[in-house]
Amino acid sequence: MNNPAHLEQTIAAPLEFSGIGLHSGAPVTLRLLPAPAGSGIVFRRTDLENYEISATGRNVAKVSYATSLMRQGVLISTTEHLLSALVGMGVDNVIAELDNLELPILDGSALPYVQAFQSVGIRTQRRRRETVRILCPVEVRDGKRFIGVYPGSGYSIRYTIDFPAPIGYQTACVDLAAETYGKTIAPARTFGYKADEKKLRDMGLIRGASPECTIVLTPEGPENGPLRFPDEYVRHKILDLIGDLALAGRRIEGHVVAERAGHAMHAALVSRLMKDRSAWEFAHVPAETEPIGEFVAAESERYSPVLVGA
Repeated sequence: MNNPAHLEQTIAAPLEFSGIGLHSGAPVTLRLLPAPAGSGIVFRRTDLENYEISATGRNVAKVSYATSLMRQGVLISTTEHLLSALVGMGVDNVIAELDNLELPILDGSALPYVQAFQSVGIRTQRRRRETVRILCPVEVRDGKRFIGVYPGSGYSIRYTIDFPAPIGYQTACVDLAAETYGKTIAPARTFGYKADEKKLRDMGLIRGASPECTIVLTPEGPENGPLRFPDEYVRHKILDLIGDLALAGRRIEGHVVAERAGHAMHAALVSRLMKDRSAWEFAHVPAETEPIGEFVAAESERYSPVLVGA
């Protein structure tokens, strides 16, 4: 996929995915369709007379254990994994049709999307790609939790998490300009603690969760190993962050640092950024760009497809 980085792209052919929603447990079929240059990412509810909702910050509805979009009462839930895959693989324009309120969780990662994009190809379009270029720092703080975005070339992320055992403290960095998303970030799966299962189900959440789509954690370790990476947990948080920041409407050009953040803080950063028009500008990607870095993490490993099972 050595397409010119300065031009917009779409998928080369329609794609279809079926499964259940992570939180609703409802069956859903998702179809991704190529879209014209300049369209952006648009969700379409085929069960509601093809009602459309653009993947932008102004349509963010609620953010807790997943990111949801809403417009005039119509909901699209758990968008982050698809949005992450689109941004990570350089897909600017797509129509996402679904026949229920929540996207399918698939294997809990973005890997099925990436593999599907690779199977049909990504098509270059005749329109220059725009980014949201960061001009000055924008930060959100909440006690020990923090997220900020800073000026810089490319799009890099540094994420730190600190969870109870068996996860503990993990830090990882990724530079999306290095085009390693498909191998280093996309395969990382969502995770949850078995001790929290009843509480979350009583809240009407994780009705579609299972060991096939979630790393199930006990204090001793994952019940359904092996992990795809030693630091799969923090890599998944980066995956989520990339998807949530896609709601800026364009790929970020700058450096993001997050510590103990989550969906709500990711969305808060997008909201604060979009409201401060002096903090960013639209910029065209230069005609020639080169990868300027690669994934760096403690004990990082190159992903082996043998472990996928998806």
